[in-house]
Amino acid sequence: MTNAPAKASSKVSGGWVLGLTSLGFFMAMMDSMIVTTASTAIREDFDVSVAQLQWTLNAYNVSIAAFLLIGVAIGNRIGHRRLYTLGLLVFVIGSAACALAPNLGILIAARILQGIGASVMTPMSMAILSSAFPPERRGKALGVWSGVGGLALIIGPALGGVIVSQLTWQWIFWINIPIGLIVIVLSRRKLPESAFGGKLPDALDSVLVVAASGGIVWALSESVTPGDHVPALIVGVASVLLAVAFILRQRSSAAPMIPLSLFRSSAFSGGAIGTFVLYAAMYGVVFFLPQYLQAVTGADALTAGLEMLPWTAMLVLLAPLAGSAVDRYGERPVAVVSLLLQTIGYVWIALVSASGVSYWAMVAPLVVSGAGISMAGPALQKAVLGAVSPAQTGIASGVFNTFRQLGGAVGTSIAVILFSTFGGTGSSSAFAAGFTAALVGSAILAFIGGVSAMSLRQSTKA
Repeated sequence: MTNAPAKASSKVSGGWVLGLTSLGFFMAMMDSMIVTTASTAIREDFDVSVAQLQWTLNAYNVSIAAFLLIGVAIGNRIGHRRLYTLGLLVFVIGSAACALAPNLGILIAARILQGIGASVMTPMSMAILSSAFPPERRGKALGVWSGVGGLALIIGPALGGVIVSQLTWQWIFWINIPIGLIVIVLSRRKLPESAFGGKLPDALDSVLVVAASGGIVWALSESVTPGDHVPALIVGVASVLLAVAFILRQRSSAAPMIPLSLFRSSAFSGGAIGTFVLYAAMYGVVFFLPQYLQAVTGADALTAGLEMLPWTAMLVLLAPLAGSAVDRYGERPVAVVSLLLQTIGYVWIALVSASGVSYWAMVAPLVVSGAGISMAGPALQKAVLGAVSPAQTGIASGVFNTFRQLGGAVGTSIAVILFSTFGGTGSSSAFAAGFTAALVGSAILAFIGGVSAMSLRQSTKA
């Protein structure tokens, strides 16, 4: 394996590289959020339960988490641009299948296809960008790229609300097709190729990581559906055993997909665990908040998307300040304080929703929890990447994003379990009770993340 990437010899415009890679990242992030404000319309259209509906979000996140590390290894071998355009094509095909889905089962399968495409779009766009820019310009380019992804978190819920209120929920997927095809054509012409060589991922490792992650989340999700829970228990236990088998293979493999030696660093392991619970807490709220605003406060899809802005806007508005704070004060204090803010915000929202007051009482806690998320992300990412050597930044980035996506899927399932246990969709009061329980669960997860962040290194180095 070579340490330096093989690049195209032709001169490439940095503007084209930055624009096209950022657009692919934007699309991948957008589709993890835009479906949230359309969830009520999808639930009513297909007449399904909340437990079934969660798979419109979980199928996407689990497939990204399961295939991300596989995609990184394949991209290093065959070329980042080649796999990036292939991922875009799969994403576009998956989007068309989502829009044409006649029932929830087909929609979930199509979301899995979308997620497989997105699983390589994010790491490949980052790899292309890193290879195309020299070190002295790379940080600024990655900052713009990250900001564009954060912008998708703001626009996603609001855009979903606009589309659902003016057209139908299917159009949240149709819009991906012309944009994706244009990006594919331009990427083939304008982006440089780069590859690091190396081996393709081990087939058995690939099967184990996909089956274990998907099976665990499926078992959690099915545990709250009416009927026999024995299949969920069997699949859950089998998936845990598959995860153990994967870990044992990583310990003995000469070229592991995830080098377990990375987790010997308390900064790396603490950052990875903190990332998992940060996004587990966040996605539980993301899944239920727009539904609560529609089912309890009476907002339509557009209004619900706009009412989430005090929360989602913080993810972009505070990101530059959060990065500077991490550089100045170190990862540990910023991560701990930010996860504490998230905990406080979620408890505050739970108290407000339980008391049945108006939406405006939720604005302040939405800002507080959103500020916590925006500050925790850069701190945890820097902790994970800063704990490894430069040669291991690729795999560390893959682990970070895998924990992020898998945490989101598990968090959504936990929120659904709590919602179904303490509430339901039968009335607005039942929905409010379930939402309150889900928020308390997210607050507990955020608190656990704050505890894990205590193990991060106290560094003020950039």
